[in-house]
Amino acid sequence: MDRGNSTFEQCYRCYPVSFIDKAHLEKGDKAIMPASALDRLASLHVEYPMLFELTNAPVERVSHCGVLEFIADEGMIYLPYWMMENMLLQEGDIVQVKNASLAKGTYVKLQPHTMDFLDISNPKAILETTLRSYSCLTTGDTIMVPYNNKKYYINIVETKPSPAVSIIETDCEVDFAPPLDYKEPQQPVPSLRSKGMPPEAEEVPPKKVAKFSPFSGSARRLDGKPLTQPAALPVSPLFKQHNSNAGNETVASKSSSSTSSQHSGKLVFGSNGGQPPKETTKVAMKNSREPPKEEEPKFQAFTGKKYSLRG
Repeated sequence: MDRGNSTFEQCYRCYPVSFIDKAHLEKGDKAIMPASALDRLASLHVEYPMLFELTNAPVERVSHCGVLEFIADEGMIYLPYWMMENMLLQEGDIVQVKNASLAKGTYVKLQPHTMDFLDISNPKAILETTLRSYSCLTTGDTIMVPYNNKKYYINIVETKPSPAVSIIETDCEVDFAPPLDYKEPQQPVPSLRSKGMPPEAEEVPPKKVAKFSPFSGSARRLDGKPLTQPAALPVSPLFKQHNSNAGNETVASKSSSSTSSQHSGKLVFGSNGGQPPKETTKVAMKNSREPPKEEEPKFQAFTGKKYSLRG
C-alpha cells in the first residue's frame, strides 16, 4: 500500500533472523526485507540511511529499525528476536513497516535491568561497541547487549531531541539510571522509648550512694555469751559537738543509760564509763570549750649536731 510519492508503507509477516541463519544480527537493529521493497524505495525520494517505523497495531506498540539486506521472501520480514519481544510479536504475526526520517540523537539515558552490567570492567566501552550495530533508538525499547557469553538487557529511558533518534555518525551523550534491582542502603533508625523524647533523656540516672551512719555496728561480749539486750556505747564528745540540737538532755539520757547498763552487768567501752552523770556532762562541756591540742612533733632521725672524732 503506497501513500504519496515519498512514502513507503507495507505490511509483512515477521519472523526471527535465526530462521535464515543470520543469528549474528541479534546484536543490532537491522532487518531483512524482500527485493520488492528495494524497488519501491529506489523510486521514491527517501533519505539515507534508510530507517523504518515498525507498528504492531493490535497492541499499539511502535519501534524503529534499519535495514541490512533485501533478500527475504516476498511478503516476509526478518527481525532480531529482541525487537519482536519488545513489540509483543509472535512468529508469523503481521507488522506494519513505514519509512521514517529521524533526527540525530544528542542525549540518551539508559537503565540496566541488573547490577551485573555495572560489574563489567568498562561498561561504557562495551556499550559503545554494541551500539555501532544500531541505526536508531526508541524511548521505551529494551535492547540486548551480549558480553562474555551473557546477555544484558538495557531500557531506553529517554532520548533527545525526540522520542526516536538516529545514532549514525553523531556525538551522543550517554547517561545511566540506577539498575532496576538496585536497593538503597537503609539508614539505622535511632530507637527512642517515647515519641518526641531526645536521646539525652534515655541516660541512666546515677546510682544513689548510701549515707554513712555512725555507731551502727553490733556489740559482743568478751566472755562469748549471747547478748539479751544490745550494749550501750558511749557517745563521743565530737559527735555531741556536731549534733548541738540534741542539747544537754540527750547527753544526760545517754550517760544515765550507760550507768544503768553497768549496774545490770553489761560491759561499756569508754574512758568515762565509771563517772557519774553530772561529772560526765561537765567533762564533755569542758572538752568542747578547750581548743584542740597541738600535735607533738614526730621523731626525726639524724637531726642532732655533728661532732668530729679529731676533736
